[in-house]
Amino acid sequence: MIYHIAHLSDWEAAVVGGEYVVASLANEGFIHLSTRQQVLRTAGRYYVGVVDLVLLEVNPDLLDPALFRFEPSTNDELFPHLYGPLPLAAVVSTNLFPAQPDGSFVWPAALDS
Repeated sequence: MIYHIAHLSDWEAAVVGGEYVVASLANEGFIHLSTRQQVLRTAGRYYVGVVDLVLLEVNPDLLDPALFRFEPSTNDELFPHLYGPLPLAAVVSTNLFPAQPDGSFVWPAALDS
């Protein structure tokens, strides 16, 4: 599985609209995703203190392989990128992902079962 950190309002709009599209798709050409090992570092880098987040669990097998790839990013680490809207059918679970009182993040326990 791969993951995407989303603002709850963006996810709710996607559910109503039928597909998930965020500003990075227009601005950078792709939607940022992370592996499990990258999620907490990504959250700590870009979302400190943000409480209205959800962590989308995405099945990469349900993404168009022509639009999905791993590419070098921060420190040349390979990150998954999706060059198109995220199909709702590829999202296998959504998990509340608020920052803790100190601004940090904790892996959702529901994803350990």
